[in-house]
Amino acid sequence: MAALVELLPPAPERVLDLGTGDGILMGAIRAARAGVSGIACDFSDEMLDRARARFGTSAEIEVLRHELDDPLPVEWGEFDLVVSSFAIHHVSDERKRALYGEVLNRLVPGGRFYNLEHVASPTEELHDEFLVSIGKTRATDDPSNRLASVEDQLTWLREAGFVQVDCHWKWLELALLAGRKP
Repeated sequence: MAALVELLPPAPERVLDLGTGDGILMGAIRAARAGVSGIACDFSDEMLDRARARFGTSAEIEVLRHELDDPLPVEWGEFDLVVSSFAIHHVSDERKRALYGEVLNRLVPGGRFYNLEHVASPTEELHDEFLVSIGKTRATDDPSNRLASVEDQLTWLREAGFVQVDCHWKWLELALLAGRKP
């Protein structure tokens, strides 16, 4: 998460956090950039309650329920920055591709997208090494993971219309993918 915060534009005004969980990433962004407002969305009522507790009565951050399998609501408007942290890997590859296009359409020109994500290893052996490194086995691996490779996701970002697409950081199956709207 620190790698993502280091890459933040100097003064994003409006931020969308997809799959916010307890709001930790949006909280880190607000701590690093004063005056940020936006939407933190998640599908889990428990996580939404935690995010609401984190942001209290802040009028700057709306905490909303949203399934990433559903299209992003147009009425949410545009954002300077869209972020996600370990959420998009739970949707199908087809949905990832569509979601990347929706994210592009919700960004202002020059807006940025940062996706801190769980990605597929290039080999089964490397996947097993990752599992060992986090104290898991194939038997305890999360069956809801729908991992896609870094290469595929960078291609999908480019196909959606993003420019300056790159993987800014990677450790085993964790990666920070990014792109900018022209």
